[in-house]
Amino acid sequence: MFFSDGPEYEARLKKPFVPPTVTLKEIHDAVPKHLMKRSDTKAILYVLRDITFTLLLFKFASSIGGWAEQDFGGFVTSGWQKFLVKSALWLTYWWTQGMVWAGIFCLGHDAGHGTLFNDNRINNPVGFFLHTFLLIPYYAWRSTHHAHHKATASMERDENYVPYTRSEYNLPPEDKATKFDYAEVFEETPIYTLGRMLIMQGFGWWVYLGKNAMGSKMYPPGTNHFYPSSPLFKPEQRNSIIISNIALTAMSALLIYAGPYLVSRYYLVPYLLTNHWIVMFTYLHHSDPTIPHYRKGEWSFLRGAAATVDRPLMGWMGRFFFHNISHDHVAHHFFIKAPFYNGPQITKAIKTVLKDDYNYDSTNTFYALYRSFTQCLFIEEEGDIIFYKNKDGVALREVDPTVLKEIKDKGWNPEEQDRVDGTKVE
Repeated sequence: MFFSDGPEYEARLKKPFVPPTVTLKEIHDAVPKHLMKRSDTKAILYVLRDITFTLLLFKFASSIGGWAEQDFGGFVTSGWQKFLVKSALWLTYWWTQGMVWAGIFCLGHDAGHGTLFNDNRINNPVGFFLHTFLLIPYYAWRSTHHAHHKATASMERDENYVPYTRSEYNLPPEDKATKFDYAEVFEETPIYTLGRMLIMQGFGWWVYLGKNAMGSKMYPPGTNHFYPSSPLFKPEQRNSIIISNIALTAMSALLIYAGPYLVSRYYLVPYLLTNHWIVMFTYLHHSDPTIPHYRKGEWSFLRGAAATVDRPLMGWMGRFFFHNISHDHVAHHFFIKAPFYNGPQITKAIKTVLKDDYNYDSTNTFYALYRSFTQCLFIEEEGDIIFYKNKDGVALREVDPTVLKEIKDKGWNPEEQDRVDGTKVE
């Protein structure tokens, strides 16, 4: 059902959280090594496929005016019928092109990880070209995205979708807060909530790039992805940030040259839909009432990688157009260097080791988006393993203190999870 939680989500709600104690070595040993191998032939075919789809859809859009004037054998004759046909054709173009371009983002994402082609001398130019077409600063995004993967779900070091805290909403301490305090901050009408969601889905990507919204708290206000001197980047990365900015300027100039009529119909609407998909799947990877964030000594690379969710976003269309980015996101965090087309097999392998620590949610993804948007509101300043709280100041899941104490009494150290063949993964 559209407005119901998936059974996997409900099962997580019913049991207190226990951090995974499996080791990274056990996970690596479960995955056949040939799944790490990349194919340049497959890579170029996927890139050419999405570029071809884009060009064919441009051709489709250019023919809509002519098709809308036809009577289709006498079945479409009146003005309102022709209007409906024309509207349906444009909606088909916008929807499909938006999904294709989200897939182009995913290919650029893999190029940024160095997993599309075997040689980064090919990966970076291809990723740079694909992301520039979508007005994404490739090298700036690449830098912070790599930092995100190194510290996923860490409150101190993660770069993306870092939760807001109680103090950032100016809420009273937990033991003094009343229902009125929470209602004053979070109570809003369904229409207002929908409006805020639409703003996040349409423009949240640019708010993140321009203001580092929900980015790491270690950076000062005003931090963004466009200043070469931004604290987001190392000094040796600054020239590449300038190159990204020059490319974005050139792409913007090209759109201006094309004119508002062509841009609004051919580019702008599918571009906004692409932004929606990017925000949707990245937000839901890491924002869920049942998934923890970690502080200080409780974080490990493995715990952070496990603190994400696989979702069957758009079913077969999500697999086909989005290149498995939502279906196999857990596998991606554990095996950053694996090609996306091996994601399904890697997911199958790691599930045998992670077992109950593997997070999957079959909840309708649009409902899951609404659920996370309205329930993943803030976290407390205290606690080393913490969960989102809702508008009533309630966390829907808590840590099992008994089991956590048993783990610690055994002298178990989270950092030991991250060793593979004696080497700590960074």
